[in-house]
Amino acid sequence: MSEKAGTGIKVWIPLLFAVVLIAGMLIGFKLRDSLRNKRDITTIIQRNDRLEQIIDLINARYVDSVNTNLLYEDAVNGIIRHLDPHTIYIPADKLQSVNEELDGSFFGIGVEFSIVNDTIQITSVVEDGPAEMAGIQIGDKLVKVGDSIVAGNGITSTRIIKMLKGKQFSRVFLTMMDPLRDEIRVVSLKRDAIPKYSIEAGVMLDSLTGIIKITRFSATTYDEFTEVLASLKKQGMRKLIVDLRQNSGGYMEPAKQIADEFLSGDKLIVMTKGTNSTVRKYIAGNTGGFEEGELVILVDEQSASASEILAGAVQDWDRGVVIGRRTYGKGLVQDQFDLEDGSALRLTIAKYYTPSGRSVQRSFEKGREAYNRDFMMRYENGELTGFDTLGNDDTTRYYTANKRVVYGGGGINPDIYVPYDTSKLSTSLLNLIFSDNVKAVVWDYYIQNRTALRSYKTIKEFDKTFRADTLVQNYLNNQDRATKKTVEQMLKKDRYRSFFALQMKAQLARMLFRDNGYYSISYKDDNVVAKALEILRDSSYSTIIGR
Repeated sequence: MSEKAGTGIKVWIPLLFAVVLIAGMLIGFKLRDSLRNKRDITTIIQRNDRLEQIIDLINARYVDSVNTNLLYEDAVNGIIRHLDPHTIYIPADKLQSVNEELDGSFFGIGVEFSIVNDTIQITSVVEDGPAEMAGIQIGDKLVKVGDSIVAGNGITSTRIIKMLKGKQFSRVFLTMMDPLRDEIRVVSLKRDAIPKYSIEAGVMLDSLTGIIKITRFSATTYDEFTEVLASLKKQGMRKLIVDLRQNSGGYMEPAKQIADEFLSGDKLIVMTKGTNSTVRKYIAGNTGGFEEGELVILVDEQSASASEILAGAVQDWDRGVVIGRRTYGKGLVQDQFDLEDGSALRLTIAKYYTPSGRSVQRSFEKGREAYNRDFMMRYENGELTGFDTLGNDDTTRYYTANKRVVYGGGGINPDIYVPYDTSKLSTSLLNLIFSDNVKAVVWDYYIQNRTALRSYKTIKEFDKTFRADTLVQNYLNNQDRATKKTVEQMLKKDRYRSFFALQMKAQLARMLFRDNGYYSISYKDDNVVAKALEILRDSSYSTIIGR
């Protein structure tokens, strides 16, 4: 019996060696192919040594002292200047704040503030956050953080934010003052995760139409979106406007997920490909929460990247109407690589293509300066104000699902173009609206009437009852004679006065009802939103998308 077993082993050993040899050859060929485009390790070391030698020589022999970190940073930026405009180096001291925008949260106490007359005034309190749980209210003044006084000359927002942020569950003591009674109290609270919401508003514009304002695409955007969408549907929403204006992008994944909420079946949402990355196709697969109702996407010249992915998918499948102005034109995909010193490189790894096959990326062949100048030309050549609506120069034709012609190469051209409302482009009017004086008047009115204002239970009740002329008159009464005369002259134009009053009312609404309050009021005088409502209320919607 043992002799037969030994003979069997001898028979199998050569076959085993053959299998191992073949497997080794296959692995070798695979390694050769995967390393073919990679630099030899000696070359890498030599090139790193070259940079180190130069910097060491500068440190040892240069006539003056130098900042070595700045030398390295300049060297990296010099390298990436030869790449596309969206590959960027993020220094270690800026990485945390950059990541917080995309991660959707940070550790803090949950307040927003303004510095008014060298005093920290609490202007917003995050719902269910540490500050609200500790009884801090809008209008309270922050006097001390721990033992450090934070009132007086030289106070900066950067310094206050740094003091209020910290490790999760770390304790901080705040000295607060009541704005009316000047009563001092000390509150103790623990820092915790504070959401940075990427959806600023979700409100009903009429009994059937809702609007969702997305400011960026972060890790939490999709969850925020589905929650707001469900809330609006409960309020009777049948038609939806998604506002992507001023949204410069962010993560691709939430844009793809939101597109999936609108598209039925297994439709292509976006495709990415690059020289050193595999082709990836993102296909709609879930049963979406809004696959049937009429849909409008609002875009402008600041809508970029992930915003263009969402708008492009909706347009190419004729799922909805895109309204506004030509988008930024960023069709590149970045991946972030963390470096050993705490910095990071955000490197372009692929281009993305909409379902019709078009790339929306603007040309950057002439360098970064020309690339940025090309964008700024939109403000100078009349494209944004309606005097010139030619858009990009790419004449390559692509076709939507219903055979409508669309173009790539320079952003997404809307189905309905709406220029800036030139009546609001007065520099003096805009400077007035966003001045510290106006903010202070609105703030003082809120503080003096806080109890009465809180009697408004809904935005609709506030909008119907509150007269904005009260704020305008308060502003005029608080100005010196010369300023009052100048502003009164400006506000003789009914259009200017109504817009000024509406903006002051919207600022007050934000203090009462957060961002939903602000946008509910400000959307009432928005020409792009007005055009969207017009399209949704007549028969032109189906005509535009070719149904």
